Amino acid sequence: MYYFNAWHSEYKQPFGAIQVGSVMNMNFKVTGGPAKVKLIIRRDFGQRHEFDMQKMDDELYSVSVKFDVGAGLYFYYFEISEPSDWGVVKHYYGSGDLGGEGVLYMAEHEIRPYQITCISVPDPAPDWYRESVFYQIFPDRFHNGNPDGKINHPKKNSFIYGTQADEPFYVKDEQGHIVRWDFFGGNLQGIIQKIPYLKELGVTAIYLNPIFSGTSNHRYDTNDYLEIDSMLGTEEDFKALVKALHDEGMRLVLDGVFSHVGKNSRYFNLSGDYGDDEGAAKNPNSPYFSWFKFNDYPNDYKSWWGIVDLPEVDKDNEDFQAFIYGNPDSVLDKWTASGIDGWRLDVADELPDSFIRGIREKLKTYPDKVLIGEVWEDASNKISYGQRRDYILGDSLHGVMNYPFRDMILAFLRQELSAHDIAHQMMMLKENYPEDVLYNNLNNLGSHDTERIISMVGEDRHAMAVAMLYSLPGVPCLYYGDEAGLTGLKDPSNRKYFPWDNIKEEPYQAYKGWIAKRKAEAVLTKGDFSVFYTGDVLGILRFDEETVFATILNPTDRDVTLYTEDINCLQNLSFAKKLAEALDEKVMPLGSAVDFKMKL
Repeated sequence: MYYFNAWHSEYKQPFGAIQVGSVMNMNFKVTGGPAKVKLIIRRDFGQRHEFDMQKMDDELYSVSVKFDVGAGLYFYYFEISEPSDWGVVKHYYGSGDLGGEGVLYMAEHEIRPYQITCISVPDPAPDWYRESVFYQIFPDRFHNGNPDGKINHPKKNSFIYGTQADEPFYVKDEQGHIVRWDFFGGNLQGIIQKIPYLKELGVTAIYLNPIFSGTSNHRYDTNDYLEIDSMLGTEEDFKALVKALHDEGMRLVLDGVFSHVGKNSRYFNLSGDYGDDEGAAKNPNSPYFSWFKFNDYPNDYKSWWGIVDLPEVDKDNEDFQAFIYGNPDSVLDKWTASGIDGWRLDVADELPDSFIRGIREKLKTYPDKVLIGEVWEDASNKISYGQRRDYILGDSLHGVMNYPFRDMILAFLRQELSAHDIAHQMMMLKENYPEDVLYNNLNNLGSHDTERIISMVGEDRHAMAVAMLYSLPGVPCLYYGDEAGLTGLKDPSNRKYFPWDNIKEEPYQAYKGWIAKRKAEAVLTKGDFSVFYTGDVLGILRFDEETVFATILNPTDRDVTLYTEDINCLQNLSFAKKLAEALDEKVMPLGSAVDFKMKL
């Protein structure tokens, strides 16, 4: 019999990701006869290394390995050689589908190895960020702050909704292209006016979808990086927003969209809105011409995911890099110097690692700024465009949008995956991510790119989703209107106008209560993290040396009684027995989230 568990300290230390120069101690258990055991480590896309494990007693084999050949991903497994009547037989032991305990493999090419993430340096985010409760605002759909309710500078070839309660709708042509953008008229003054509402809710930081000049309502088709969109207001309005937030002790993070621009932007100018001789599509001698790649000038060009509205920018172009972050008067400088507190990088997978590091280097010249990337998968092992990304290994992104946590929450509450599987998936993410990144990630239940959480889990399980969001490690981010009970599937129905006259009490109180709880319990912000499960019930644990805070969730349509002998903790926590005793014969009501605090 063979045994190894990457999540238990008696088999592997330290847990999870390590830093360059650190030593990893590994123990492997063999029962039933003599054997020779090797630890096999493969560097990502690189060399295979063998380390003989020393026999420590009748069953335990041990080895220590120093990781001193650079940051990156490493993958490991075990080779066991045993004598038999037919000579030496080799078996292999690697990870199962859900990590932790391993499984036996008969052939080396079949192995699923364990992952080790090796970082260059620790990378904590500013304290203010770690302690924040974020609120994401889609500016056009939040609030119009004009006293007369009029729309600022309506755009040509667009339409304005008749009432704020109207359902969002796109006008498209025969090819499915949007030909009339729709607007409700939310603006920066509207956000300023609603700061008291956000403070009452408990919000301490805002993440804004793009606010620079664009053609669409979402403004991911940037027309001018150096101008505030006129429908949202003026640069003076923006400065007033920054000041108003800071006066209230709140922070602001902007959306940086640097993978592509709008086809009618001053940089591309296909429509000629900026003149007949301006922009890459009108003038091959334009200073912006080298930013783009044309197949057949000027109408056939490389665009982002084939969307013709969004000409793709060559991020390796030195002139573009200088414009965005390299020059003293770069885009990053202009807006960061105005007092904002950080950036969220749109489609970070579309930006070269060197480009992201260049942005991070620029931000280091400003104190206490945060850099978050849009990544939808486990960012520790993400491959895009044939390359393994290194943006969470130090001095790059502080963290990413934690869509994997969202996926797990949905799968659990919709009972698509068991508590056992979700607990293991969460522990795998903890294992793969550097500790700083795990706590720096921006967690969400939804965004402008996803379905609304209530539409996905239903009103009866929405409170459980909120409990999970504010219990998990990372920085929670509430998508505007979720607390008001907004529903909707994907774009455009997930981008309704905020229902200021019809805020539903139940979801509002769920968010307000959990935000207050997170602020009151330091362990929810700074504490370690683990999980347990029993049958259909999942438990999220946040703990330090003195306190355990447990959030227990029953997504089923029946009451569940917990029993000590059925509780499975995925790490050998010193307080596991005490926790189990506290939960023994506790009844979990159907569709409920129960939390309690226990002193150690």
